[in-house]
Amino acid sequence: MRLLIANDDGVLSPGIAALHAALDDYAECTVVAPLTDMSGISSALTLDRPLHPQRLPNGYIGINGTPTDCVHLGINGLLEHTPDMVVSGINLGANLGDDVLYSGTVAAALEGRFLDRPAFAFSLLSRLPDNLPAAAQIARQLVEAHTQFDLPPRTVLNVNIPNLPLEHIKGVRLTRLGHRARAKPPVRDVNPRGKEGYWIAVAGDAEDSGPDTDFHAVMQGYVSITPLQLDRTFHEGFAGLAVLEEMFR
Repeated sequence: MRLLIANDDGVLSPGIAALHAALDDYAECTVVAPLTDMSGISSALTLDRPLHPQRLPNGYIGINGTPTDCVHLGINGLLEHTPDMVVSGINLGANLGDDVLYSGTVAAALEGRFLDRPAFAFSLLSRLPDNLPAAAQIARQLVEAHTQFDLPPRTVLNVNIPNLPLEHIKGVRLTRLGHRARAKPPVRDVNPRGKEGYWIAVAGDAEDSGPDTDFHAVMQGYVSITPLQLDRTFHEGFAGLAVLEEMFR
């Protein structure tokens, strides 16, 4: 099996190195990732300039683009063989609830939805790499287990791993996405020349974090696994909008 490994932290991040090391003896692994940190860029594609792949000394391929660019190129002709699966991460920092709207880690996995096997997005709930070995081992176990899943096509599994040693992780929980409160206000800044600017502030706190959510699972010491699909249609909204069809008859 051939795996395409991507991320949004950048091709030199410790998370992608840990993920590659964990999977390298399981499948034929190719790393294609952004040359720089592309966190929070979601599913952006670069359309205003060419992309230039660079083969690094460790064999990884760096792209001057976004996580989605990397996977798009990787499954559409950059590589000699089409990958069988996309695995993204390991992100240093959570991707819980509304985070999936902005996450480049999740976006890279979503771009792998066209393949026959489920795609994975792995995130560790820490900005520090101390417990990356535990997260990498869990990632390996889940990728190995994918043949036992009965999932519809184009499914992405968003996996958040508590920042704990492996022996302290209680297990796995299947969860829905929780929701965050509104983000904190932007931080105003004025440079020495008097030009005003704003820093995007931290995300809002968990607002919907009930027992079935990803927030709750990781806070209780469990790995959270949330199946995602690209279809964001609000099906329950059709009934409330049915009046429109009558209005415009």
